[in-house]
Amino acid sequence: MNAEIISVGTELLLGQVVNTDTAIVARALSALGINLLYSAVVGDNAERLKTAVETAITRSDLLIMTGGLGPTADDLTKETTAAAAGRKLKLHEDSLRRIQTYFNEKHVSENQEKQAWLPEGCTVLQNDNGTAPGCAFQAENGCTVIMLPGPPSELAPMLENYAVPYLKKSVNSVIVSHNVHIYGRGEAPVAQMMDDLMDGENPTLAPYAKEGECYLRVTAKAADEQQADEMCAPVIEEIRNRLGEFVYGIDVESLEALVVKELLQQGKKLATAESCTGGLLAKRITDISGSSAVFDMGCVTYANEAKEALLYVPHEILEAHGAVSEETARAMAEGIVRRSGSDLGIGITGIAGPDGGTEQKPVGLIYIALSDGSQTWVVKRSPIGRTKNREWHRHCAASQALDMVRRYLEGLPVTVE
Repeated sequence: MNAEIISVGTELLLGQVVNTDTAIVARALSALGINLLYSAVVGDNAERLKTAVETAITRSDLLIMTGGLGPTADDLTKETTAAAAGRKLKLHEDSLRRIQTYFNEKHVSENQEKQAWLPEGCTVLQNDNGTAPGCAFQAENGCTVIMLPGPPSELAPMLENYAVPYLKKSVNSVIVSHNVHIYGRGEAPVAQMMDDLMDGENPTLAPYAKEGECYLRVTAKAADEQQADEMCAPVIEEIRNRLGEFVYGIDVESLEALVVKELLQQGKKLATAESCTGGLLAKRITDISGSSAVFDMGCVTYANEAKEALLYVPHEILEAHGAVSEETARAMAEGIVRRSGSDLGIGITGIAGPDGGTEQKPVGLIYIALSDGSQTWVVKRSPIGRTKNREWHRHCAASQALDMVRRYLEGLPVTVE
């Protein structure tokens, strides 16, 4: 089954509202094994919408419409789609009663009643979180058409509770994907290492870049989820064999989520001392639920005086080597362990830019240190290629720190050549 999605709304077209509907529906279609070939956004214009619908139902087996089912004059989806699909609208009494109950009124306005007019003979998809019902029906040429409300708080539960069960009756396969997360190797070299694995049709393998890291998506299509998982397993194992310690997780949420989980399992605590990252590392850690059990404290020490007073960084080190140096990062990591009493401490110092760089210490030069109180490791990040922006340098430095912690906890070399 080949599908497409049309999201309706001028506010989406102009970027005033972010279109999350397409992502929600696309994930559901993928899980069902339905191929999504096209997606589009159309403004609140009847002629343009009619053209888009007519095109969609002639080239696809399934069309899912989102938005435009409400009571206002610019809610045109239902009328326009039904006409393009050769269906007349008819008042659905049960939906009208639900709307009356929702507003606690025996007689609702004509605009509100409009929501209860649905394509004749359709399957009604109940709206448990709003007033506009959805529906599913067959166009004259056999294309299945499903209409869902636009607000995600209404669309998502209607999709899960009513539209997906409706579609399951028509499909005989599922698609399962697993993401292999990688840190320390870029998308291009990873793709080159996996070149032969990306030739397959089922399962498939594709590389994707993230901010400062990358991942490989392994996808298989099969009769059921277990069979698809079994098809993915040998590909994932081969990726692990080739990339080894650079694979930090399968289907994990993030580096920070993995680190918090590992700290919890090992009963260890972490503290951070940050300069150029300005507390970003601490934020990423504390964004994770349960981090209060493993994160002791974080210090943002921009000024040299703060480094000396809070982290016990010797004045002589700052004088001799400067704030941006391996020696200072090392002293910061050791100092935060001493200050907090944590098992592990991170120290980060560098030049995030866009200003402040020199020929000796350019923008993007960042030192990250990890200390366990008895041993300290330092990684130097140097600018590569064109200068990235400030946010990129800060994010990548925080990610590097998290990967160092991850490596330490897994018994791997903390620093990598």
